[in-house]
Amino acid sequence: MAARRFSGVISRSLSLRSLSSSFVSQGNRSSLGREVKRFSTAAALEEPITPPVRVNYTQLLIDGKFVDSASGKTFPTLDPRTGEVLANVAEGDAEDVNRAVAAARKAFDEGPWPKMTAYERSRILLRFANLLDKHTDELAALETWNNGKPYEQALKIELPTVSRLFRYYAGWADKIHGLTVPADGPYHVQTLHEPIGVAGQIIPWNFPLLMFAWKVGPALATGNTIVLKSAEQTPLTALYAAQLLHEAGLPPGVLNIVSGYGPTAGAALASHMDVDKIAFTGSTETGKIIQELAAKSNLKPVTLELGGKSPFIVCEDANIDRAVELAHFALFFNQGQCCAAGSRTFVHERVYDEFVEKAKARAQRRKVGDPFQKGIEQGPQIDSEQFEKILRYIKSGIESDATLECGGDRFGSKGYYIQPTVFSNVKDDMLIAQDEIFGPVQTILKFKEVDEVIKRANATRYGLASGVFTKNLDTANTLTRGLRAGTVWVNCFDVFDAAIPFGGYKMSGIGREKGIYSLHNYLQVKAVVTALENPAWL
Repeated sequence: MAARRFSGVISRSLSLRSLSSSFVSQGNRSSLGREVKRFSTAAALEEPITPPVRVNYTQLLIDGKFVDSASGKTFPTLDPRTGEVLANVAEGDAEDVNRAVAAARKAFDEGPWPKMTAYERSRILLRFANLLDKHTDELAALETWNNGKPYEQALKIELPTVSRLFRYYAGWADKIHGLTVPADGPYHVQTLHEPIGVAGQIIPWNFPLLMFAWKVGPALATGNTIVLKSAEQTPLTALYAAQLLHEAGLPPGVLNIVSGYGPTAGAALASHMDVDKIAFTGSTETGKIIQELAAKSNLKPVTLELGGKSPFIVCEDANIDRAVELAHFALFFNQGQCCAAGSRTFVHERVYDEFVEKAKARAQRRKVGDPFQKGIEQGPQIDSEQFEKILRYIKSGIESDATLECGGDRFGSKGYYIQPTVFSNVKDDMLIAQDEIFGPVQTILKFKEVDEVIKRANATRYGLASGVFTKNLDTANTLTRGLRAGTVWVNCFDVFDAAIPFGGYKMSGIGREKGIYSLHNYLQVKAVVTALENPAWL
């Protein structure tokens, strides 16, 4: 079956929703001292829909068994639609990390996984992908309940992508091999690509299952064992998926999951002397801490996929209606909680005013509400901390004299919903143009020349992704080579095919996820040199 393109499915679903969406009710109100358009709060005020799933797994997974934390402590995980407790989950700490690492080490040193044929590892991953497809409804509902993303997005876009990723890595498992290398002398030289050992992995809350796949897939395909720490905000789907992976035949101890907090469980994992490699996705600030802990312990190699402030550049020749829709998607997808979000929208001065008006109208049509409700485009933010942070950035934008075109306030009176917000007349030195807001806040900046916009787009500590919208091939080539970012999407955005590498320049990270490049993160290269006696040829 052909690979399903992440953005292609998204774009089609967005187009269908756009056709069926109506304008929300409007009215003038004062928000932080400015007149803005009012958004309807009716959807957010309705009684939350009961999710069609039960929470079955809340313990730690160590050595193939669900167990309580050593301390017996639990922590609440919340429903972001209401802020109410969804479940109490085992709170792992350093002692639990030690237990999990010991299980992973034993599974690697003594267990069948690294000694199993690559073909058999591939078959287990394929069986797991089939189980993911079988349980898509439950996993999507649990992801939405714990994270707040629209159920249609989780069901139709993300879950098919997760199973596709595992099939992709299953395909790689028996195709990893070394080389025979010619040498200057009578020697036979070969390289072996060996699993690195016990991999520590820390995943974020914005795409829990996708990040599970990005991390676990290549590590297992290359024969490693894993200790994974899930985000404390969204621990539920990793546990469910791990149970399915064991049902597919994964031996005990190969994948261990510790839920808990960063300063305790996360720090213990990053600094553990018996962990051979650490992979982290999250904020740049936390990434620095992870790298420091890894260096100060056993100098374990680190892969980091961190923050971004990605430019989305709309050139003067662009089809404005298409550019507006794509820029809207680039920023607002997943409630704006996307590291690659096109969060700096640069628009050429000749089309700037038209673009702003249409971007404002599109944001006002965006349907916000209970993510289990059909047709909803935007659910709540993940938690109160993120909710309050976004509102502070909105206030900063207003106080910096950016023009608040729409939004700018909470949506409804319950849960962590925020109105789709658009700022125009944004300047490069404003906080909303510099910091990663991680929310539904579009900032629209004006530019005049291509060389100018390249310089301004690169004037950031980040370099994760970027977008270019133009009909001119020469302009596209100039921009793609000039932008210092790990990904440049041209006339598209958020194309996350399993084979396409993803990672950042500068403070957006180290290394690449997905594709063949991700396999390198979990392999050691060993040179084997054997002397030859009277060889027939060299």
